[in-house]
Amino acid sequence: MTLLALAIFINYVDRGNLATAVPVIRNELHLSTTQIGVLLGAFFWTYVPMQLGAGWLAERFPVQRVIAVGFALWSIATIPTGVVSGFVALLCMRLLLGVGESVAFPGSSKLLAQHVKIDRRGRANGAIAVGLALGPAFGTFVGGLILARFGWRALFISLGALSLLWLWPWLRGPCRDLPEARATSLNSGPSFLEIARRRAAMGAGLGHFCANYTIYFVLSWLPLYLVRERGFSIVHMAALGGAVYLLQGVSAFLTGSTIDRWIQAGATPNRAYKTALIVSQLATAICLLGTLTAGPMLSVAFLLLCGVTFGLLTAPLYATAQTFAGPSAAGRWMGLQNFLGNLAGVVGPPVTGFLIDRTGNFSFAFVLAIAMALAGMVSWIVIVPRIAPLDWTPPMERYPIPKEA
Repeated sequence: MTLLALAIFINYVDRGNLATAVPVIRNELHLSTTQIGVLLGAFFWTYVPMQLGAGWLAERFPVQRVIAVGFALWSIATIPTGVVSGFVALLCMRLLLGVGESVAFPGSSKLLAQHVKIDRRGRANGAIAVGLALGPAFGTFVGGLILARFGWRALFISLGALSLLWLWPWLRGPCRDLPEARATSLNSGPSFLEIARRRAAMGAGLGHFCANYTIYFVLSWLPLYLVRERGFSIVHMAALGGAVYLLQGVSAFLTGSTIDRWIQAGATPNRAYKTALIVSQLATAICLLGTLTAGPMLSVAFLLLCGVTFGLLTAPLYATAQTFAGPSAAGRWMGLQNFLGNLAGVVGPPVTGFLIDRTGNFSFAFVLAIAMALAGMVSWIVIVPRIAPLDWTPPMERYPIPKEA
């Protein structure tokens, strides 16, 4: 679990470096806000469709090895980002990064569904969520300091090279002792089509999309918003951005642990997970509204609270997928759900960049993010059915035809 959480931490450091460096890269390479939006969204052009491929690989091959190959690819893709000199080259590196990082969540969900009991998945996913939150915190704070002192090229080269060190303990450590489960045939477990036919999968995918839209809005545009709209320096932007993600990590771990204790005390996974998901989306909408409309000091307080509300969401979001899917389908389910959820990363940054260029400020972009948070809340209430393991037994096996006497 420690290594998985560290992998997600590095995943988010590497994908978030561009957002941290945007205020400097934009001026040095003479990029428009629309071009920045395209670069921030380009990662998802490969990351999103590769979710389906990563889910298939996680079911077909030993998932530990699938994660290792993807990790190596995304770390290597980060390093040359620091030596490119134009928009097209930056775009290519972001596309390659998306291919490598696609294995993270289908692979980790497959491992958790196989090896962690349902009343302990809150804490396990909470640990992964800590990595998810601290990655942007580290990338924004430490990355901002590197950016201010050494420049944006040193930021990508140094952090990309350090990321590769994770492979040694993963390949040589405790993962070697886990059973290397793989599908015995291409038809083992439910197919993507079978999963997509389930209302639970479509509802969870929609909820994931809406949640990701708001999270990626903050993750991608927070540095530029703080510098341009609120007048923060690069160092102050890094400190506040890092604090938001630090609060997210603390909130995620506490939420996961609380959910486990609640289930162990007798609550159903449905009640525990849905409560956290619904409260998170409603609170996120309120905090984004406060960030937009409040005065300088109160706006900062609302922005910090966004970190807390994001943390409420992460552990139950992935635990829900693992509960619905079970060990036989967790890789494909998470691949499909993450595919749908991360379409927000494809459309969100370019739409935000367009709105900012068109209106000259962040107001309409904030309003759209608030609407997405409220739509996510409705999805978890109305569309997603009771959260419980689904039966993937083929109908002919579930209701066998009686043999003639």
